[in-house]
Amino acid sequence: MSEFDLVVRNGTVADGSGDELQNIDVAISDGKIAAIGQISGTGKEEIDATGKLVTPGYVDIHTHYDAQVTWDSRFSPSTNHGVTTVLMGNCGVGFAPCLPEQREQMVEIMEGVEEIPNIVMTEGLPWNWESFPEYMNAVEARHMDADFAVAVPHIPVRVYVMGQRALDREPATGEDMQAMAKLVGEGLDVGAFGFSTTRVIGHRDAKGNQLPVTTASEDELMVIADAMKKRGKSLFMSASEFDTSLGFSSELNMLARIAKSSGQTVTFPLLQYDEYPGRWLEVAEACAAARTDGSDIYGQVVARPVGVLFGLELRLNPFQGCPTYDRIETLPLAERIAAMRKPETRAAILEEYKLPLNADVPAMVRLIERAYAMGKEPVYDPPEETRFDRLAQIRGCTVSELAYDVMLADEGRGIIYFPARNYTFENLDIVEEMLGRADTVLGLGDGGAHVGAICDGSMQTYMLSYWTRDRKGKKLSVPEAVRMMTHETATIGGFGDRGLIAPGYKGDLNVIDYDRLAMGPPRVTYDLPAGGRRLYQEAFGYDATIVSGVVTARNDQPTGALPGRLVRGRRQAP
Repeated sequence: MSEFDLVVRNGTVADGSGDELQNIDVAISDGKIAAIGQISGTGKEEIDATGKLVTPGYVDIHTHYDAQVTWDSRFSPSTNHGVTTVLMGNCGVGFAPCLPEQREQMVEIMEGVEEIPNIVMTEGLPWNWESFPEYMNAVEARHMDADFAVAVPHIPVRVYVMGQRALDREPATGEDMQAMAKLVGEGLDVGAFGFSTTRVIGHRDAKGNQLPVTTASEDELMVIADAMKKRGKSLFMSASEFDTSLGFSSELNMLARIAKSSGQTVTFPLLQYDEYPGRWLEVAEACAAARTDGSDIYGQVVARPVGVLFGLELRLNPFQGCPTYDRIETLPLAERIAAMRKPETRAAILEEYKLPLNADVPAMVRLIERAYAMGKEPVYDPPEETRFDRLAQIRGCTVSELAYDVMLADEGRGIIYFPARNYTFENLDIVEEMLGRADTVLGLGDGGAHVGAICDGSMQTYMLSYWTRDRKGKKLSVPEAVRMMTHETATIGGFGDRGLIAPGYKGDLNVIDYDRLAMGPPRVTYDLPAGGRRLYQEAFGYDATIVSGVVTARNDQPTGALPGRLVRGRRQAP
């Protein structure tokens, strides 16, 4: 009779601690790791991991699957890439609490901030809840391919309490603040992992309106944080922007005060902007000083540039706003390609590209001189000579002509890669600095969001393949990269029962063919409700992904097993 449910044998184990690799077996019973080492007992199922890397399942603390969890059974693309636990409810956006008459407003806000099409949410969301506890009950009924947890989002809380006054961004009264704090507290009482808000001026709803919480006062945030403090430690996540022109950041100082006063773990996005390439370091140093002063505060960082993708199938492309292109934009792709290949159409669009851009088209689409072609083997640190302005000069054409041809390639599925953040100096040395700091944590992959323009849900595969193997120059060790994606994100996020391969910890593993580990190119699929479009990215090299001792993916393909469940409340280490 088998002693264990599953035994993974002879693997090269990176256990999540950052310690040296070990050649050992891992046994799982009842969803937890039962034993490690040289195991004589047998398993009901066994996986031969000889020559393979074995890691804990990855824990992603920044996703936006709040809607997808209600209609899908997979957290893809994240679970393509070894993620076994996701935290959603980030950036202050979500769908609970929500009165029936506020549903369209919440959809428009999610559409604007996280770029999920309105029709997808309108068709897909069941709305079988009003309160946050009811939302938790609704998603608890879902069986998924990874575990999932939820943070209470500020926007629906504020709108639920204040109604139109919140949408008009009126200051909250003391009574409003207490009502919001009560709702957040109720969310924590039913298992929320924390609270999230946004302070980003560029975050707008689908109609371009500023969000209800962007200008919320420090008093409002402090009252909410105080309610959190009464319930112990959890996450306080703020999508913030920082101004250091006065030699300090008032926003960072406010977040530090919230962290110190409430005892919560505060996180914020730490990114390099082309306009202020050194500001990230000023903010990071202020964060380090705040930590020394007793604030539990971290910058969330990514392992590569935040890349916006342009293409004929995508939400953005450089020729939007050109009258000739606008007239054919709604044609089916094949018909649009045929039209664009006509010499007279090409000439007209390229001439109109020189005209001033309409106000309703994002200015970013015309920054293509700093863009690159996204090939079939994606490269996220492309060589400087392949940047469009330089490549056009070499080829003796204009940047717009180059972009036109790139998008028409592969039957109109060619993609342009615009590294909008973390690539000012055309290398990833800044990202190396960010990853190496003690005051940062890996996040911001945004799985489930920006489905027509960004595809960073593959961050974990990139982290391991690029930073430990493919990078030219200084690399991370495999144990250190694995630690950042497992034990570190789990510990900071409140998932103390996972992220390590040790007895008593949750039986979430990846078995990886390290030499074969790679990503496919981002591609468009139409598998959302109402035939909605989204970007999708495959991974190669995952021999097995295991959640609670159950194999959810084998040889890069889902098995159909759905052991993932809602995680209610922060977990302590065994």
